[in-house]
Amino acid sequence: MRRITGKGGGDSLIEMSPTESLSDDGNGYRQHASSSTGSLQQGQSEIGKQKLSKDSVFFRDGMRRIDFVLSYVDDKDCEKKQERRRTYEANLKEAGLELETEDKSESEDGKTYFVKIHAPWEVLATYADVLKIKVPFKESDIPDDGDMPMNWLSTPFRLPKEIMNPEPDYFTTPFSKSKPGLFLINNQDTFFPPSTRNRIVYYILSRCLYVSEECGDKKGIKRLLNNGSYTSAFPLHDSRYWIKSKDVNCESERYDLYKYWARFFCFFKEQPINRIRKYYGEKIGIYFAWLGFYTEMLLFAAVVGTICFTYGFLTYGDNEWSKEICSDEIGGKIVMCPLCDKKCSYWKLNTTCNSSWQSHLFDNVATVFFAIFMGIWVTLFLEFWKRRQARLEYEWDLVDFEEEQQQLQLRPEYETKCTKSKENPVTKEQEGLLDITATYRAGKFFLCWASVILWELEPYLPITSKCARSCLSGATVLLWISLIIACIIGVIAYRLAVYAAFASIMKDSPTNHLEVVGPYITPQLATSVTASCINFVIIMILNLMYEKVAIWITDMEIPKTHLEYENKLTVKMFLFQFVNYYSSCFYVAFFKGKFVGYPGKYAYMFGSTLRNEECDPGGCLIELTTQLVIVMTGKQVWGNIQEALLPWVMNWWGSRKARNHPESLYSRWEQDHDLQSFGQLGLFYEYLEMVIQFGFITLFVASFPLAPLLALFNNIIEIRVDAWKLTTQFRRPVAAKAHSIGAWEEILNGMAVLSVVTNAFIVAFTSDMMPRLVYMYAYQPQGQMNMKGYINNSLSVFNVYEFQNSSRPEEAENPMWLNITTCRYRDYRYPPGHEKQYFHTMQFWHILAAKLAFIIIMEHVVFLVKYFVAWLIPDVPSDVRARVKRERFLVHEYLHNYEVNELKRQLGQQGDKECTCTPMIYPTLPKHEVLSEVL
Repeated sequence: MRRITGKGGGDSLIEMSPTESLSDDGNGYRQHASSSTGSLQQGQSEIGKQKLSKDSVFFRDGMRRIDFVLSYVDDKDCEKKQERRRTYEANLKEAGLELETEDKSESEDGKTYFVKIHAPWEVLATYADVLKIKVPFKESDIPDDGDMPMNWLSTPFRLPKEIMNPEPDYFTTPFSKSKPGLFLINNQDTFFPPSTRNRIVYYILSRCLYVSEECGDKKGIKRLLNNGSYTSAFPLHDSRYWIKSKDVNCESERYDLYKYWARFFCFFKEQPINRIRKYYGEKIGIYFAWLGFYTEMLLFAAVVGTICFTYGFLTYGDNEWSKEICSDEIGGKIVMCPLCDKKCSYWKLNTTCNSSWQSHLFDNVATVFFAIFMGIWVTLFLEFWKRRQARLEYEWDLVDFEEEQQQLQLRPEYETKCTKSKENPVTKEQEGLLDITATYRAGKFFLCWASVILWELEPYLPITSKCARSCLSGATVLLWISLIIACIIGVIAYRLAVYAAFASIMKDSPTNHLEVVGPYITPQLATSVTASCINFVIIMILNLMYEKVAIWITDMEIPKTHLEYENKLTVKMFLFQFVNYYSSCFYVAFFKGKFVGYPGKYAYMFGSTLRNEECDPGGCLIELTTQLVIVMTGKQVWGNIQEALLPWVMNWWGSRKARNHPESLYSRWEQDHDLQSFGQLGLFYEYLEMVIQFGFITLFVASFPLAPLLALFNNIIEIRVDAWKLTTQFRRPVAAKAHSIGAWEEILNGMAVLSVVTNAFIVAFTSDMMPRLVYMYAYQPQGQMNMKGYINNSLSVFNVYEFQNSSRPEEAENPMWLNITTCRYRDYRYPPGHEKQYFHTMQFWHILAAKLAFIIIMEHVVFLVKYFVAWLIPDVPSDVRARVKRERFLVHEYLHNYEVNELKRQLGQQGDKECTCTPMIYPTLPKHEVLSEVL
């Protein structure tokens, strides 16, 4: 008997007979004797569940690794689901996968069956060949770059080297099953990492039929999950997150990620990006790399924004116009016209004293500088990210990934729904699915792998069908965007309708006598709060509904690849979210208070009796600032609490029964089953949240310089919250490759261009910067460079006797001190009695010209700097470009020499019977010829 140390818990020993011992295949690789049914070979001692480690990720024989788990609750009344599962699992076995089922009596709830799936070496090797998965064949001899100058300063933020770089650097090339001696295969069980193994298995699961071939082509685990045949499908975590696995053959990568990455007290440490990529795959790794880089760049924007805010605070006492508003001699004697019809009365200008001082904190000269700075910062952020992304592509072997993704990773839904075929114009052929059969002979398991079938035709969607589906999809998106705009208009109408009611009700409200909060409880506040609540409810309802619609119309378009599917869904969701989140900010910034008319001839909403809304007495900029503060802080705080608390509560509730079981009974697959599923759109929502935040700090940053600082604090927490929930609260996602952040990169580029325009318009039209500068340089009566007399100059005069009856304040609403013949309003119009009374003055047109000139100058300056910076900074670092060329040269040379040696060896083995001379069929090429071929 041959004793082999098993991989189960407790270092159990497995006894195997000589006939069932490990054998060597034709390529010289050691293979486990195993059965596709998952049953143990005769003579093996079965390891019971109680004897397995709690963290065991192997079959009951303790040798075969669990690469995927399916779960289901047997519904005896639904024979259709049972038949689907039987057919599906039988087809999985025919595809070479090995299955082992845990009976429901062994589960912690007594209802759930678990189907454990193992991919043997032949399956992994064959599909790695088909999918062109890159594997190491030679340790890299390219020296690493030297340490950066002053690198010791970053020591407190560094992680141990073994955590940051868990693997040595190798030269890699796509796996080829026909060249077994080329690759560094020390152990077949560990040659393909778990992330690659679960990716291959999921590829098979998503393409395997669950009906007989004569009944159709229904296939894929996704459809089986949708119709309830299976309740979940997931790969396993390798250990518990708070303790290492007792099994030395388990990597315990999850524990390391939790210890060095997911804990909040590691917020000042760098992220172990390479380990994240190794455990979760490149797609999740690139997200955290982007989020970390974005947070680092936010530090510079936050510092400059804080300096600009500090400047506004330090020049608080030099604010001449606020002094005039607050003084009893000027602001106390200026009576302003009513802000609404009938129910609003006259009011004194000095009642806006507090809001005027607050407005100066954000509306000052530094605002212009910060708007220009952010336009350049956005360009630097995007350009440096491209360089960082190019470096990751090289380090993660993703340089040629896009071509592989487009050609090989077709969506199963595309293959199923596209019934027509055509010749591939690029390859003139396409690799089809593997024809894999399994047979039993003499109690031993053999895999008979048929050669890959080459098809001259590939599935395609006719152009007429594609156009019809695209038109329907576009119309649906426009319909929902129009619905959002209609809801926003409805909220605006609500604000206009209830403002007068609040003004009348709250005139004699008891809250007016409160010492601290009384002055702040105003009709404007009541209207804004209630309107914001209604708007929030509408946003949540529309988000919930549109999410399903977006997925439905994207499925209807039948995208060809997973990358194309995600890009289409990203664009649809972002367009909707852009309008949903930013429409109210655009309204306040560019429409509110701009089309109100003047007393006696007010403008009304769509010809109704609702008078267009005027800006807050402190100006629209302070109102835009207030809205940004509320939206950013509220959304981010609530989002982080929801992201962290909701999965934790659901997991706690879902695993409540398991807490009554002994630890040895609560197996690894049951622990992961009780966790939340990361879902198809899990990473999508993380990107969406950050891109929406990116829009707030770029599109409207001129109104709130502290926005980058708030975003920085949020992202420091966001990284650890995302890491914590992904490591502790979610099942392990299926590893996926991605060479970039996808369509989000183009969205960020578009927002960067739009941000220059929006900030220029905010400075010109929303703030009072341009009117003040025009007054100081052209209309100061004493010719001095100061702002004395600005308030009186910026307010026009209206004769109160010219009010129409429909807008004249009711007598009961007028204050006791009222004894006036004129009132003032914000505009530049000729006074009553002038030959051009109530027409715009020449100063108005000078200010308008200054605003337009500022917009043109600012946009041209920022865009010129942006394009110069983009041209100056190459997308790919020169050292990375050189290393890619160097590696290609070395790889090509090594492969060439390997082929030559293999030919010599094979020809030499034939003996000297046929030829006595040294064959020169494949002569060695000079290095310069190899290099020229590579370049």
